[in-house]
Amino acid sequence: METLSEQACFGGVQGFYRHESKAVGGPMRFAVYKPPQAAKGKVPVVTYLAGLTCTEETFTIKAGAQRVAAQLGLMLVMPDTSPRAARFPGDDAAWDFGIGAGFYVDATAEPWKTAYRMYSYITGELREAIDASLPARPDRQGIFGHSMGGHGALTLALRNPDKYKTVSAFAPIVAPMRVPWGQKAFSNYLGPDQAAWRDYDASELVRRHKFPGTILVDQGLADKFLVDQLKPELFELACKNAGQKLTLRRHEGYDHSYYFIQSFVEDHLRHHAAGLG
Repeated sequence: METLSEQACFGGVQGFYRHESKAVGGPMRFAVYKPPQAAKGKVPVVTYLAGLTCTEETFTIKAGAQRVAAQLGLMLVMPDTSPRAARFPGDDAAWDFGIGAGFYVDATAEPWKTAYRMYSYITGELREAIDASLPARPDRQGIFGHSMGGHGALTLALRNPDKYKTVSAFAPIVAPMRVPWGQKAFSNYLGPDQAAWRDYDASELVRRHKFPGTILVDQGLADKFLVDQLKPELFELACKNAGQKLTLRRHEGYDHSYYFIQSFVEDHLRHHAAGLG
């Protein structure tokens, strides 16, 4: 693991790192905030998955999460949103597919399957790198995210409750099979067989995989993507039918931006801290 930069931040250290990934076939960058408690021993970890067009810098710079993470003794891990080294025709033709839009799936269709394996990268290689090189507690880890990253957090947690003890999301894409963003990504990354799509759709997964804790979701009601792309009511109904504990909070006046995330990130970090002990 190569250190790119490290700066003091709220008594801890904000760092940016790079390592080689077999899952995506090239180098991947990620950010980590180590709280002051990490200087004395291993601490719980919360991984944040960012949304479309974002990088490892977006949440790190915009969310204002380090102050609260320092108080709670949480390590924050912020990976990139897609491979960057491997290039394919059309991977930068649209902002909602390809570069910056890995959707946290393991692609099975050509040519994407050789590099777009963000599911395996996040749940495997990144966790292993963090556990091996940083003072992280492998038995106390949570995950959260925004939009595409909220989709990723929900699906990864539902499929891996042994790895993630807590989960939350800001304005997540909860039913990607039924919205344009998800249909575009899944048809390209996973091919036409929609049976394979169900493994990456939170509203479908919750019918088969009950998460042992409470899922926290915040959604702004002034979000321009609410009706066409997010549809939180579908996940709310799926959780109710499955008996899944869900706290879905709707907020008047809030949109899809990081001002929304800044406003409620402390609640999310406290949700994770309570569940990780």
